[in-house]
Amino acid sequence: MKLLFLSQRVPYPPNRGDKITTWRLIERMSRTHEVRAVAFAHDEADFAAARQLTEMGMPTTPIAFHERKRKLLSIPLLATGTPLTLGVYGSRELQREVDELAKWADAAYAYSSSMGAFLEPHDMPRVMHFGELDSDKWRQYAQRTSFPMSWIYGREARTLQRFESRVAHAFTDNVFCTPLEQRIFDERIPGCPSTVLRNGVDLESFTPSPESAEAGHLVFTGVMNYYPNVDGCVWFCEEILPLVRERHAAARFSIVGSKPSPDVERLAHIDGVTVTGFVDSTADWMRRAQVAVAPLRIARGIQNKVLEAMAMGLPTVGTTCATQGVEGEHERDYLVSDDARGFADHVIRLLDDAAAARELGARARRFVEDHYNWETVFQPLDEILERCAEAAARTTR
Repeated sequence: MKLLFLSQRVPYPPNRGDKITTWRLIERMSRTHEVRAVAFAHDEADFAAARQLTEMGMPTTPIAFHERKRKLLSIPLLATGTPLTLGVYGSRELQREVDELAKWADAAYAYSSSMGAFLEPHDMPRVMHFGELDSDKWRQYAQRTSFPMSWIYGREARTLQRFESRVAHAFTDNVFCTPLEQRIFDERIPGCPSTVLRNGVDLESFTPSPESAEAGHLVFTGVMNYYPNVDGCVWFCEEILPLVRERHAAARFSIVGSKPSPDVERLAHIDGVTVTGFVDSTADWMRRAQVAVAPLRIARGIQNKVLEAMAMGLPTVGTTCATQGVEGEHERDYLVSDDARGFADHVIRLLDDAAAARELGARARRFVEDHYNWETVFQPLDEILERCAEAAARTTR
């Protein structure tokens, strides 16, 4: 089958959450299908990655994306009923490319709802892979911010849900990475087909090395201009880390990830806090840590940072938001708390008892080995594509 794949970023290299998933998707698809990708290129590295994918046999067309410019141009949409998201990610150039490739493709697969918009004009088997249910994400943002941003986020949640509903009813299948998001979708947009396709973790790249752990070293990984990551790290540094350091004065916290926002950069002035910016390997930093933390207060879906830490055998402390998508158990696979005192107590407990921390990390590794191997979690993808192939065959009879 000839497949057209769309994503907000060039799906390579797998060095951030969305690219990890999109790379795995097109790599799996290309084993048995002919895949061509169209994606936004956010920088020169994305253009280079598109060339690499093409050389690897997955032809990829990059379309230049200027985020600041697109955000400014989308502002007039506030006076309409159109989601700002569709303004930010709107592109006549990308639409023309999709229109042309749609003549070649038997089916199409869009990763993130904004990319699904480019497939609306085309009557073909189409899959809408919600990397996360964006309307729900904006609803969470609205609940955590004050006016006027709370109004803007609330408006985005409402308008985007209407768009998501329209797409969901028109597409062949709707894909979510956790049963939780699927349940939210079924409640808010009932009557549409849906499938759970979990994320996995690279078990060969993320392997335990307990001998490398540095006492008192805590780590968080993620793209650091993403609001939930920023909010979580600010909360941890201001409210949780001081409590930890009352018991472990030498405890230190590394915030590992590209594009730190000004709020994150300011955290580097706190004693014991390191903000790395971009690093070649987050795994190298996790190997040096004694405990991984995921203090996210806004989250849905599967958090790759949690899966990767668990794969490395790191004892992990997270919030309900950060861990619920992993579907493990508190105390068996990780520790969970949603308040600063409880979160700090979990971290202190792990720093106090190295043997118990190692055992928690070992159980975490076994859990991801059993449940989050990419080959295992992507088995439903073959069934999704088979349904698309059957639908494509019916339309050509």
